[in-house]
Amino acid sequence: MRLFTFTLALAAACSPLLAKDDKAKTNERLDDAASLFSEVMGTPDKAIPQTLLDKAYCIVLVPGLKKGGFVLAAKYGRGFALCRHGNSNGWGPPAAIRIEGGSFGLQIGVSSSDVILLVMNERGMKRLTESKFTIGGEATAAAGPVGRDATAQTDALLTAEILSWSRSRGLFAGISLDGSTLRNDIDENENMYGQRWDNKQILTSGAPVPGAASKLLADLNKYSPRETH
Repeated sequence: MRLFTFTLALAAACSPLLAKDDKAKTNERLDDAASLFSEVMGTPDKAIPQTLLDKAYCIVLVPGLKKGGFVLAAKYGRGFALCRHGNSNGWGPPAAIRIEGGSFGLQIGVSSSDVILLVMNERGMKRLTESKFTIGGEATAAAGPVGRDATAQTDALLTAEILSWSRSRGLFAGISLDGSTLRNDIDENENMYGQRWDNKQILTSGAPVPGAASKLLADLNKYSPRETH
């Protein structure tokens, strides 16, 4: 009985420390997402085309998507989705997402890449308010073009709800993420807001922007302050 009581007391004492550590990791991921976006957009001839960024309803940033395994490859990453304000003036608060997926292939070891998704219409934006959805399943998707003057003229790009890019070993290019699932990351939302909000509550309610996300919001507003549908 004493051992049980001691264990409960130890767990209670450690909980604030663990919560503080989790929040620090969330803040670090927010900083990584901001760095990913600003670094990509800082090289216009190899970046997301400005016309597509300006037309996007939402953006998803996943710094450090992990992929690995042996024969059966798997993907896993944590990041943030942000949508424009209803008045089209600037970007709203971040909602945390997890991206998961798997595929068969000759994959040995573990690799890491950064992923950016642009949500290009209202249908795609509504996907982000669901508890989860599958890219290429519920949501149509295409690999995004790269470069200052790149144009989206193909039928796939014009009709896609989501455009996707990946940066790995310094190379930034469009990538297909068909079969990957995006889901709410409630634990991460709690670290940011102190409430176990789902993404619909965050993306549609005008929640206050966490202080740790200020750099990310500033970078988004710097490169694309308004939508131009």
